[in-house]
Amino acid sequence: MHVVIVGSGIAGLTTAIRASSRHDVTLVTKGALTDGATAYAQGGVAVALGADDSAALHQADTHVAAAGSADARAVEVLCTDGPARVRDLLALGVAFDRTTDPGSLDRHGDDLARGREAAHGRWRVVHADGDQTGAAIERTLVDALHRRHVTILERTCLVDLVVRHGAVVGVDVLDLLGEPRRIDADAVVLASGGAGHLYRETTNPLVATGDGQAAAWRAGAVLADLEFVQFHPTRLAVPGGGLVSEAVRGEGAVLRDARGRRFMTAVHPDAELAPRDVVARGIAAAVRDQGGEPVLLDATGLGPDHLVRRFPGLTRATRAAGFDWTREGVPVAPAAHYSMGGVATDAEGRTSLPGLLAVGEVACTGVHGANRLASNSLLEGLVFAVRAADALDGPRPGRLRLRGDADLPVTDVADAGRAYRPDRTGGTEHRTDVVDVRSVVQSVMTDRVGLLRDAAGLASARRDLDRLGVPDPTGVREHEDRALLALARLTALAAEARTESRGAHARTDHPDTDPRAAVSTGWVAQHATVPQEVPA
Repeated sequence: MHVVIVGSGIAGLTTAIRASSRHDVTLVTKGALTDGATAYAQGGVAVALGADDSAALHQADTHVAAAGSADARAVEVLCTDGPARVRDLLALGVAFDRTTDPGSLDRHGDDLARGREAAHGRWRVVHADGDQTGAAIERTLVDALHRRHVTILERTCLVDLVVRHGAVVGVDVLDLLGEPRRIDADAVVLASGGAGHLYRETTNPLVATGDGQAAAWRAGAVLADLEFVQFHPTRLAVPGGGLVSEAVRGEGAVLRDARGRRFMTAVHPDAELAPRDVVARGIAAAVRDQGGEPVLLDATGLGPDHLVRRFPGLTRATRAAGFDWTREGVPVAPAAHYSMGGVATDAEGRTSLPGLLAVGEVACTGVHGANRLASNSLLEGLVFAVRAADALDGPRPGRLRLRGDADLPVTDVADAGRAYRPDRTGGTEHRTDVVDVRSVVQSVMTDRVGLLRDAAGLASARRDLDRLGVPDPTGVREHEDRALLALARLTALAAEARTESRGAHARTDHPDTDPRAAVSTGWVAQHATVPQEVPA
C-alpha cells in the first residue's frame, strides 16, 4: 500500500515512522521537515506517569478543561495510551529532563521531571531541554525517520485531495520548483497542523494556514467544532513576540495589572492556573480596563537561578526583547494558538471520506472539546498517529461513527458551504487583490471572530468575508490565502450557529452555557454530495 502523509510535525512523523514498517510511505511537507508547530512547543507532554497520578485523573482534568463537550472515548484513548507512547519516545532517545527528587519518580521508577500547568490536578507534564520539549522531540523523530525507507518531499505544498468515486486516491501538490504534480495513493493521512494565521496575533509558525482542513472540505469531508479556537493567554506583547509557556505560571509566576495588582484571583478560584480560555479572557478584560496597556507576567518570585535553568529558551527570548525577567515583569497578551476543530475523525483517525485519515491539530476527534487542556497536544499527536498508522492495515469501516457510539449530529450548512466555493461556482464574488486578502481576513477574524463574539459582529464578518476572493491561485501564497479565506468563512458560520458560550467560544450576547449544546451543534456538513473527482 502506498500511503501519502501530509505534514511533518509530531503527528506526521510518528505516523510515517510507524507505517513505514508495513507500507510504502511518502511524506509531503510544505516547508522543511522541522518548520511545523511541534518545534515551537515549550511546556511538554501531559501524561499520567507519576506514582500519585493515573489515567483516570488525567481524563477528569481533560473533561473539565473541555467545558463538558469532549468525547469520552477519545479522552479515554488519549490518557490510557499516553504512557506507552511517551515510553516510545524514550526508547527512540528523547532526552526528557530528569529529577533527583525521590517523590517525583514515576510508577516504573524513572526519574522524569514533571511540571504542572493550568487546569492540571497533578504535576504530570514531562519536558525536555527545560522549555524546548517540542524541538527535542522533533529532532529525535526526524532522525528516526531518516533511518526508515520513507520518501521525503520537502517544500511541497498540498493543493487538493484527489477524489474518485467517493474515495481519496491521491494529492495534488506544488513541488519544490512550484510546478503542479499529482501523487497517487492508496490512502492519504493529513497531519498538516492548524490555521493560526487566521488571526493577526498568533503563536503559530508561518506554515499554519489550514491547508489540510480546507482541502478536506473542498473534497467533501465533514469538519467539526471550527468555532472552538484557543487563544493562549501569554504571548510576549512585543512585535514578533513568541509564546511564553504556561509552565511558567505552573511554576508559580503570576499576572499583574498596571497597578501591580494580581487580578486573576478575582476571576477564578484557580487564578493563573484556571483553564486557558478563562485566563485569556481575564487578561483581555484587564487590558481593556487599563486602556489597552498589556498586563505583566511576574516570574521574579521563582528566583533567577531557577528561571534560567528551567526556562533557558524563554530567558533568551525575553532578553532579546529587552527584558530581564529575573528582575521585572514582562508584558503579555492573548494570541491565537490552537484549533480544537478540524476534519472530523474517529479514534483511529478515519474521516467521513474513504481513503482519508487525519491526525493531530488538523483533525477533530472531540478529545479537546471546547478548550484543550495544556500540553495535551503533543500527546494527541503521538497517540492518534499510532492508531491511524495501525488503522491503515484494518478493514475499511462501513457507516463511520465519528463520536463514540452516538449518531453523528450535523448542523447542515450545505447551501452555505457551496456558496463558499468560488473556484467551483463560476465566481460571482468581488475579487480583492490577492496581496490584501490575508490581511483583510486576519483583521476581520481578530476583531469580530476572536476572543469575544456577538451576533452583529459575526454577521458583519461573514458579509465582509463574502466579498473576498482568491482568483485562480497558482503559487503557494495564493493557495494558502484560499485556504484561510474558506476557513474564516466556515469558522464565522460555526460561531454564529452556536448560540451559547462554551470554553474558547465566548458570545457576549449569549453568555450562558446551554447544556443541550454540548455536542449537538458542533458538527458541520460542508457538502450535500461528494464530487466524483477533484479537478487537477
